[in-house]
Amino acid sequence: MINLKSDDNYEITGAQIRAARGLVRWSARELANAAAVGVATVSRAEVQDGRPSITTANLKAIQQALEHAGIEFIPTNGGGVGVRFRNP
Repeated sequence: MINLKSDDNYEITGAQIRAARGLVRWSARELANAAAVGVATVSRAEVQDGRPSITTANLKAIQQALEHAGIEFIPTNGGGVGVRFRNP
């Protein structure tokens, strides 16, 4: 199992998933495979800007897959949520 890199209590948003997937240049299918969830789950998560209406387990699986690919999720810190590549 992959350990979470971001704050364990922070739930990522659909907008962050879209942005992160774009940064790593993954298709929805590639993210679904990496997270061991369905493509429909990824699509459903990405259409919402706020907290996606998917199970917490699936949301964490997506987050972990993207973090394993080098993404860092940035919670609201006065400038809004975001994503970036993690420092190597």
